[in-house]
Amino acid sequence: MDCLAATFDVCARAGGADRPAARRGCVGALSALLWLLSAAPGAGLAADIGAGADAAGAVSGGVLDLQPLRQQQRLALYGAEGASGSVTLVDLNLRAERWFVLIVRPPSASGVTRSYHLEFDGNPQAMRAAGRASLQVDEGTGTVTLLNDTARCQLWSSHENALQAAAATGLPYAPLCADGWYVRNRVAGTYTPIERVSQFLRDHVWQGDRIVNFVREQAFQDAYSQRAVLRAQPPATPLSAALGPTPASVRGPDRALTVDALHLGIDLGVAVNQLAVGGWYAVRDAPGIYVSVMRPASISASILAGDARHVNRLDPIESDALDYLVGLDLAQFELHFAVGTDEPRVGWSERALPQWQALKRYGPDGFDSLAPLNGNGMVAPAIVPWVAATFAGGFKREHGAFRYGALAQRDLGSHYGFMQQGVILSSLQPGLATLYSRLDGTVGMRTWTAADNATLLAQLLDARQNGVPLIEYDATRGVSAPGALVNQWGAGNWSGSSEQHLRTVRAGVCQQFAPNGRVFLLFGYFSTATPSAMARVFRAYACRYAMQLDINALEHTYFALYTRQGGRVEVQHLIDGMAVVDRKGGGALAPRFLGFPDDRDFFYLVRRRR
Repeated sequence: MDCLAATFDVCARAGGADRPAARRGCVGALSALLWLLSAAPGAGLAADIGAGADAAGAVSGGVLDLQPLRQQQRLALYGAEGASGSVTLVDLNLRAERWFVLIVRPPSASGVTRSYHLEFDGNPQAMRAAGRASLQVDEGTGTVTLLNDTARCQLWSSHENALQAAAATGLPYAPLCADGWYVRNRVAGTYTPIERVSQFLRDHVWQGDRIVNFVREQAFQDAYSQRAVLRAQPPATPLSAALGPTPASVRGPDRALTVDALHLGIDLGVAVNQLAVGGWYAVRDAPGIYVSVMRPASISASILAGDARHVNRLDPIESDALDYLVGLDLAQFELHFAVGTDEPRVGWSERALPQWQALKRYGPDGFDSLAPLNGNGMVAPAIVPWVAATFAGGFKREHGAFRYGALAQRDLGSHYGFMQQGVILSSLQPGLATLYSRLDGTVGMRTWTAADNATLLAQLLDARQNGVPLIEYDATRGVSAPGALVNQWGAGNWSGSSEQHLRTVRAGVCQQFAPNGRVFLLFGYFSTATPSAMARVFRAYACRYAMQLDINALEHTYFALYTRQGGRVEVQHLIDGMAVVDRKGGGALAPRFLGFPDDRDFFYLVRRRR
């Protein structure tokens, strides 16, 4: 171990960011040295566990304590001269069977306990057939095997250490064996230039967030605004309501007009300057996906004039702005959520009142790190062939709590909660708009309640909260209406300038229950809008429930879909400028969230296989 420390010290001094060759050489030397040190069964390269064990050996602490459906299996390991250690497999959700933590305590007094974040496959069909995972130890050979009903994965033996090899790769998803198991390694995410500068200012410069907000207010308001241009010419025929999502409620004079959607990056099979206001068009080679464009001023008078109590009057700029919507038939897709490498974080938001931050040291759930879990900001390789679309998630943690209003005064500031693969990463809070998917594959949206923690939480696979609702559904009366806080800047935590100038580029999502019996998830890109404009547009499209996602830049409002022909994947962006976020090199394209780790969270839709 002294040799390891010395090697690390040399690397730390010789391999700075301006000396990449030296750094690569040191990484190789460290990897080789760690491999030699790991010859005994049970050693590993993963991070320290970040959790403890009680007298009975039960693993606890940090994010593990949030998991009500976790279960563990602990087996003994024996080394030379009777020295004992253990290997523990923590199934983080017995119903999901997706994520696991493997804790290894080597049978040596000098050994270091290590943890590994494991994921089984990612192929939805394989997951459902897999059954319960368990460990098996052959005391005669020292072989440790991880198995379930469909896979048998040898972790290590006297002559091979697959666990060690997978961790040493540093890959976001490192194949553990040929049977569908992966080690999720901690990796660095990719930041856009805006994200990198903003995060540096927030993390390292005094009052950095105020600087970021000032620049955003001065430079980004209306920076992406597109004025809707209507023309007096017959539009291309949109889909009938029987074949797609419900079209928008549009005022009579505008129904016969055409709107230009010059920045649309999705192929509809018709010219982008021939689209009907509020009508739906099927995406070419992408069954179950539809696109519509909208101008708020074209919404029917009954909707624009109604709900005045909670929705502000629209100003001329947002009234004339062009908005884009994508409809996704939920009968054809499963919806999933994934955290990025860095966001959303789990410590305290700077918006939480001091009285709450004084109660717990590290964060609202008592920790500021997801260790021993690793977010890696990309889709698991095994399911990439079935991914139909991705879109950016919600606010960062620093903006994901309340400074003003009733929600700031309760539940430690009402930090936005989220969960992935059946694992609670930040507690879901009452009063917040929540988009979720259940273990059975169904999708829902609702304002979370305290009762949901006892009844609905155990049924969930993924969830993301992001503020308060734009549109809320009253189940007792069977009607929808704008949320009570849509026109309240502070209490609604809508972001925007301190002068309450709320108009900027925004994204949101809603759920539509169409009269044809189909349920659609609608993603909305608003080129410049206030929450009131978003609520009006979603109301025009007969949304039952709606919530905001992120704001202020194309990378924060990103949406891409993927079509496939003969093994070739084509990436289409809702707005053509969103392509700058993807990576290009050597004639190849690496799409965001599919081809490389990203620092931000996102949603993705997987095409159902019948």
